[in-house]
Amino acid sequence: MAHTDSSSPSPSTSPAEEAAHGTPSTSNGSFNVLPKEGRGAVPRAFFPGGDRSLSGIAVRAFFLGGGVVLGFGLTFLFALNHNHLWRPAFFVGTLCVFHFLEFWTTATYNTPIAYVSSYLLTNGNLYHQANGLAFFEALVTSYFFPDWQDKVNPPWAIALGLGMILVGQFVRSLAMCQAGTNFNHTVQQEKNEGHELVTSGLYTYFRHPSYFGFFWWGLGTQIVLGNSLSLALFALILWYFFKTRIAREEKHLVQFFGKDYEQYRARTRVWIPFIF
Repeated sequence: MAHTDSSSPSPSTSPAEEAAHGTPSTSNGSFNVLPKEGRGAVPRAFFPGGDRSLSGIAVRAFFLGGGVVLGFGLTFLFALNHNHLWRPAFFVGTLCVFHFLEFWTTATYNTPIAYVSSYLLTNGNLYHQANGLAFFEALVTSYFFPDWQDKVNPPWAIALGLGMILVGQFVRSLAMCQAGTNFNHTVQQEKNEGHELVTSGLYTYFRHPSYFGFFWWGLGTQIVLGNSLSLALFALILWYFFKTRIAREEKHLVQFFGKDYEQYRARTRVWIPFIF
């Protein structure tokens, strides 16, 4: 499952950012933009097909909002009628909230790198396959085996899963806000001017709070759904992903910040089992 980076520095100017401001023309050196009479020139990146397409952002926001309303609306109706199909409906609503917040926090607190891709809707085949399997497992068990689902997933387990989802989402989103422009969705391999090591707020206690948030959020969704197979797969895949990603990321952070990061690493924890 693909993921995002919580504490690695972000480049002050990326190739994608440069593209977002237009391509220099060969005639007069000005940006290659489409003029709009009375409103100045608009960079091509904001037009349909661009990496900052306003229409693309609006369409995704519309459908994610619709998914939230539909998912949680069906969750309420099914639960009210004691129908176990509330579980897959809840999963849809929860996923839509997650992807919307990925873009919103980036656009609000790290505007320079807010692109259409910041929704993380194109997060890799493994990510979509895992979520598809989780939805299918919840759908099948809810429809065909509701009695078995009640036995393996009692109310206290559902409450535990909900708590994990809420805490995980809160920690992840707040970490992105507190990191600001030092947050990036990809591991940065070069330090650029303006990079700072964030050690305040959540980062005082969590070395990688956004990783912590997604790990426990992901497991929480599967506990709420009553998924046995997907819970085991999520745990294995997410754990391996973060273990390898953190090792690679921290190698660069030591290069960027030297002893400052080594001392920071020594006094903080990841809070994911067996990742130190």
